[in-house]
Amino acid sequence: MSFAFTACVTPSVVERTAITSVPASYGNSQDTTNTAKVNWKDFFTDTNLTALIDTALQNNQELNITLQEIEISRNEVRARKGEYLPTIGLRSGAGLDKVARYTNIGAMEATTDIKPEREMPEPLPDFLVGAYATWEVDIWHKLRNAKKAAVSRYLSSVEGKNFMVTNLIAEIADSYFELLALDNQLAIVNQNIEIQSNALRIVKLQKQAARVTELAVRRFQAQVLHTQSLQYDIQQKITETENRINFLVGRYPQPIIRNDQAFETFAPATIHAGMPAQLLGNRPDIKQAELELAAAKLDVSVAKARFYPSLGISTGIGYQAFDPGFLLKPESLLFSLAGDLAAPLVNRNAIKATYYSASALQIQAVYNYEQTILNAYVEVANQLAKISNLEKSYELKAKEVEALTQSIDISNDLFASARADYMEVLLTQREALESKFELIETKKEQIAAYIDMYQALGGGWN
Repeated sequence: MSFAFTACVTPSVVERTAITSVPASYGNSQDTTNTAKVNWKDFFTDTNLTALIDTALQNNQELNITLQEIEISRNEVRARKGEYLPTIGLRSGAGLDKVARYTNIGAMEATTDIKPEREMPEPLPDFLVGAYATWEVDIWHKLRNAKKAAVSRYLSSVEGKNFMVTNLIAEIADSYFELLALDNQLAIVNQNIEIQSNALRIVKLQKQAARVTELAVRRFQAQVLHTQSLQYDIQQKITETENRINFLVGRYPQPIIRNDQAFETFAPATIHAGMPAQLLGNRPDIKQAELELAAAKLDVSVAKARFYPSLGISTGIGYQAFDPGFLLKPESLLFSLAGDLAAPLVNRNAIKATYYSASALQIQAVYNYEQTILNAYVEVANQLAKISNLEKSYELKAKEVEALTQSIDISNDLFASARADYMEVLLTQREALESKFELIETKKEQIAAYIDMYQALGGGWN
């Protein structure tokens, strides 16, 4: 048994405890009902959308890559668990040894009085079969803490997957309703092309009657051409949005099956934000940061234990003989038992560097955990305000669209009776088109706010 021991003092480092307190509520609300608990299949009622999400959860490449990272983390746990258990193995071997006569061993054999019939063979064979075991006694829980850290990182990778699922569902839903919004914009453009074409025919007739000039005809014609060009811009956006959804779903480009009416009829249920403290249990990214912090603290303990002595035990048992016929005889039995206690004495810079790095990473994990909680609260607060403001904005824009739509018919009637200038008609049509586009954009943002709120609360992964 061998010993190498020295008293050592662990370097002091700065440690920091995470601040996990959050505001008691969002504003004055004390409602504990939380929309994050709603399953995504109940939150999204469009069957075409739920079919896309189902397919993405099976085929999305990035999600599948993350699943393999979870498998890697699981194997890391197995490896760390095996480190603090005894290692047992079998050993066998055979060899041949010819000792030179003019060496210390050769000289001793030459001068040893050995009977001829019992003389050792030369060269000397050697046969061995046996078992051995080695074990590092985990006095300071260095190996056990390393295993616990690996478990925390495994659980962290699972929460990372859950966070990715939440983001994936929200991204597909956002893209799907963006696609529906583009379909509605394209329909409005086609309607306006028809309206403007009718106005162009009227202007041409009025020019033949000398009631307007060629300038009016050209201006109306230019507006029709401008509106016609918009439909190709929208069609390009539709293609790109479809392909983005196909990419998320994990398939090559193909048409996205959808119901255009789902955009106008979309009426999300009331969002319940619950209490801010519920974010700690609902948001996978917060739980992931918490587990990473736990692993980082354990890493500090592991690094600290490297300054202390380590105790190793090794043992072996087997048979060894120069003749296979003697191998299993009791006289050929051999065994060994040894222990060693070792601790670093000089040149501990590498251990110190590892310890300081682990400590810095632990403090970094604390800041990351606090930042993740803060970010989650801000996201929810922003989405609550956005939902409220967009609801009011949509009501006002709907009234604006209604007024401008009515003004198109009025301006056309006034222009036909020569009581309005053609510029008034053009401006009215342009403003009506722009307001309809803005109404659709507001509706899209309103739907996106509900989806983002569901994501911010931590819904979707469960």
